Amino acid sequence: MKKLLACSALGLVAAASAAHAQDETTACLITKTDTNPFFVKMREGATAKAEELGINLMTFAGQIDGDHETQVQAIETCIASGASGILITASDTSSIVSSVEQAREAGILVIALDTPLDPIDAADATFATDNFRAGELIGQWARETLGDEAENARIAMLDLGVSQPTVGVLRDQGFLTGFGIDVGDPNRWGDEDDPRIVGHDVTAGNEEGGRQAMENLLAQDPMINVVYTINEPAAAGAYEALKAIGRENDVMIVSIDGGCPGVQNVGDGVIGATAQQYPLQMASLGIEAIAQYAEDGTLPQPTEGKEFFDTGVQLVTDQPVEGIESITVEEGMELCWG
Repeated sequence: MKKLLACSALGLVAAASAAHAQDETTACLITKTDTNPFFVKMREGATAKAEELGINLMTFAGQIDGDHETQVQAIETCIASGASGILITASDTSSIVSSVEQAREAGILVIALDTPLDPIDAADATFATDNFRAGELIGQWARETLGDEAENARIAMLDLGVSQPTVGVLRDQGFLTGFGIDVGDPNRWGDEDDPRIVGHDVTAGNEEGGRQAMENLLAQDPMINVVYTINEPAAAGAYEALKAIGRENDVMIVSIDGGCPGVQNVGDGVIGATAQQYPLQMASLGIEAIAQYAEDGTLPQPTEGKEFFDTGVQLVTDQPVEGIESITVEEGMELCWG
């Protein structure tokens, strides 16, 4: 019979459903935080699938996005526990590689979720949204919605953190590409020279960070009229900063994630459009892959033509534009993070 175990060390927040029979397969899920709704949904997907398949699941998370050391400790715990597989959304995609190598040398299947490692083949597989495409969709939508005024845009870029390359870089560069801006090095943000970009600031992917970053960029240019945000909590913070100066109705905000609160914000006019991804599916498929690997050593395969298994993305808006496929807010609410 399974029971819950709680583990913590130096900021590591872990919950584990444990106790094992000798032949029980153990899997680990390591996320960036356990508070961001995206990772909460990911944990739900992994937990449900693990219970369905009779897998012992251990889940770990750092206290904040960027909490790299706690993820290292989590991998060490998974190795010591004899796990068959690890699912991880890495906070530092390059620094985590040495720990991932240790796990793989121990015979553990390592699957990156949502955020590819650097290099991507440092993991056995990656199950993710095409984050560049997600950014590209909202960039295209913003450009087409503005029409001729896109040439006069004043754009604020609200990113995740300073670590590059990351999923945040893919989304940022995808948005700029979709908007029609030359990105320079696609593996980095901040090297663009298009005068329409007011600047980049970081949010840590949360509402307070979004509010502060928006305030910082408005101080540079109070006439900002387009805001890209790394995710919907950051978008909510940006909206509050704009509302505080009476500009919430004349600035376009676009975002990525497609969680239920974020989709509702599209319906409420806080966000113009968002790109919806499916973290529950990522984690569920990851657990299935670990179960298959434990049974017969089969490795998961990428989507044809890509280096990762693409779990899909859809543009959600009630202001569709010709030539860009999208779904409505009502449809997005039915699908949010399933």
